[in-house]
Amino acid sequence: MKPLYLLIAVLSIFGVSAQNVSLEYYLPDNVTYDSNIPKPVDIIGHEVGEWHVTHDKLIFYMQELARVSDRISIENRGKTFEGRPILLLTVTTPQNHQRIETIRQQHISMTEGDAGVDTSQMPIVVYQGFSIHGNEASGANASLAYAYYLAAAEGAEIESMLSNMVILLDPSFNPDGLQRFAYWANVHRSQNLNPDTNEREYHEVWPGGRTNHYWFDMNRDWLPVQLPESRARIESFHKWLPNILTDHHEMGTNSTFFFQPGEPSRVHPLTPKINQELTKEIGTYHAKALDKIGSLYYSEERYDDYYYGKGSTFPDVNGSIGILFEQGSSRGHIQESENGILTFPFTVRNQFTTALSTIEAAKNMRTKILDYQKQYYADLRNEAVRNKSKAIIFGDSKDAARAWHLAEILHRHKIKFHELASDVTIGGKTYKKGHGYIVPLNQKNPRLINAMFEKRTTFKDSLFYDVSAWTFPLSFNLDYANLNTLTNAGAAITEMPTLSGGVDKRSNYAYLFEWHEYYTPRILNKILEKGLRAKTARTPFSLEGKEYDYGTIMVPVQNQKLDSGELYSFLNDVAKESKVQVTGVSTGLTQGIDLGSNDFEPIKKQKVAILVGDGIRSYDAGEIWHLFDTRYDMKITKIDTRYFDDVDLSKYTDLIVPSGWNGDILNKEESEKIKTWVKNGGTVIGFRNAANWFNKNEMLKLKMRKDTLVAKNIPFDQKSNFNGAQVTGGAIFEAKLDRSHPVSYGYKNDRVSLFRNTNIYLEPEKDSYNNPIQYTNNPLQSGYISEENAELIKNTVPFKVKRMGKGRVVLFTDNTNFRAFWYGTNKLMMNVIFFGDIM
Repeated sequence: MKPLYLLIAVLSIFGVSAQNVSLEYYLPDNVTYDSNIPKPVDIIGHEVGEWHVTHDKLIFYMQELARVSDRISIENRGKTFEGRPILLLTVTTPQNHQRIETIRQQHISMTEGDAGVDTSQMPIVVYQGFSIHGNEASGANASLAYAYYLAAAEGAEIESMLSNMVILLDPSFNPDGLQRFAYWANVHRSQNLNPDTNEREYHEVWPGGRTNHYWFDMNRDWLPVQLPESRARIESFHKWLPNILTDHHEMGTNSTFFFQPGEPSRVHPLTPKINQELTKEIGTYHAKALDKIGSLYYSEERYDDYYYGKGSTFPDVNGSIGILFEQGSSRGHIQESENGILTFPFTVRNQFTTALSTIEAAKNMRTKILDYQKQYYADLRNEAVRNKSKAIIFGDSKDAARAWHLAEILHRHKIKFHELASDVTIGGKTYKKGHGYIVPLNQKNPRLINAMFEKRTTFKDSLFYDVSAWTFPLSFNLDYANLNTLTNAGAAITEMPTLSGGVDKRSNYAYLFEWHEYYTPRILNKILEKGLRAKTARTPFSLEGKEYDYGTIMVPVQNQKLDSGELYSFLNDVAKESKVQVTGVSTGLTQGIDLGSNDFEPIKKQKVAILVGDGIRSYDAGEIWHLFDTRYDMKITKIDTRYFDDVDLSKYTDLIVPSGWNGDILNKEESEKIKTWVKNGGTVIGFRNAANWFNKNEMLKLKMRKDTLVAKNIPFDQKSNFNGAQVTGGAIFEAKLDRSHPVSYGYKNDRVSLFRNTNIYLEPEKDSYNNPIQYTNNPLQSGYISEENAELIKNTVPFKVKRMGKGRVVLFTDNTNFRAFWYGTNKLMMNVIFFGDIM
């Protein structure tokens, strides 16, 4: 598909000076405004675009608008990790506000088959959100002017529009990131604005303001819903099911302005064709508005509508229309670009202009878009009745928590599911009551369920803007199957059940718990932090009628710093907190290894550090920090590459090196420092392209498979597509596990699904016991991989461990912690932390 450029006039970048901006620059000039409504400058102390608005000032203004305007109500839906409010404004006429719940319920009833709903008499619902990437700040700053316009504009036109519309205005999708970036841009602002691209203002320090507190890209979390900001907006989305959702972003400084639709060949097959047709029609309103102010723009290229975890694509699988806007970024207040001097106010104006063109389109296309959503859900009801499969079952007989957390995602998306009526075996897999769930497909949105559970390996296009697979039961490493009956479904779950844990009885001998449950690293860490002794079983055994697998943890009662009563009380408390079942036993005599056997290995208290800063991918580092801090309740020391030279590594047992932006994560001297530390007993754990750094510095000798692909009959203008087709942007692959190896402790199956977005392929070792994780001969489970790479990956290994002196060097070629929802492989890394000494 050839890119469609809509080039209009000369870009009027010089239309306003960033030093001399006024609100009138943004506003339509044919509208009068209510003088009782305060302008942004009256509340925040500066004009829109003069400075970058901080989140606190942004909320002050929105709260003041809600106080003085009868068109606006405001709600605080929670708080971010840094404690900032997550606000939502509802904008409509005062008359609609008086019956807002009736409007909402009528809107929802339309999607549930209410034959009495007349769309010609219904308001359309538009959700407009800004700056989910905090350093793409023109959106959030535009929301100041936009909110003012909605509150203050006068006349029959605005009154008519709002009487037929409910606007849900989210002024800052990412409060923590916006605050971080506003600080950066403002502290570097000169009185004489300097557009030189080398100016420090335009080069944020690591990790930058794009991400939230834990350095997550929140525009990938609409479907997984792992972060507080995401959970707030998903709750609002499902509460209203808006007809249109807009997502205002920024892109490179030398770009112009993009609006959807994106690449026609890169739309998810579950998205109806009419969705893209309506998106294109809405786009004509954006084009007309941008034409009027002389801004260049483009559409139908580069960006796609495939991954349903993005804000512009998630609506498409819910009967809504998602629209992405991308504005060329000034990355500060004023910067040189290929299109001339790009000012911050200019970028703000484009965002403001397309916010207005969105509601103009919504007003004129109101009935058409409402009818589309109504028909979307009618079609889904017909699909559900015709579906041969009646339900999906998922779970893990050894781990209630992972199944619970997947069920939690379904619950957040208003998907109905049931507990199991009783234990059941299907396809050789046992599903245990309390450890699994059944999801009927005959419900409101089976297409959303399919988007979450399906495996897909064939595609119309070989290029992806984001991942090509996200199959949830695979990411959670759960057993699952399709069902032709609901016979095994128990009670419907309307509120999430409570995960339980605790000690079954007091013992004077020992306590045992298997390593299978997701939160076992949490309880083990608390035990070790308390100064208690614990051991892990290298061999399975059975005791008092119960089977215990590889990796079972034993806490003996004798010779502990707590007496038997105190030990019982402590373990019961931490087991409840960690949602882990602990068994008290009265004897050490077992069937298999006895509890006093040398096959029980002592576990040391761990002190873990992670390398962060320049050269490290902040996403990867943030995922690990988040895992330790919020799930396993473990301290992790973040050591910046800037001062790594000065750090005494001897106090740490483990050093994690996330993937870097290139192979030179640390220099030669720093690498030697790590090698010396490893030889003295430390464990260094590298991820993804840390493989190149390990190899270069002779920490691991790696034999890598390389492609020998040569372009033949490929014209120059197809070069990027040719190379892009070799990118493994994110797919799921099956690997075999040696369950006896410590890296595999806690896995009941001998197969695991790994997320991969690299083309690093490692040859296996000659000795099979040194390949505890190995890709199968046909490993692709879901997603895209080129034919060449599909051959290279066969039987390679994504994990290496090597002894160096008294310590270990460990490598994962894949991301075991991807985007906080790859629960199924989190334990691989934790196994290295706790059991690295016996690998």
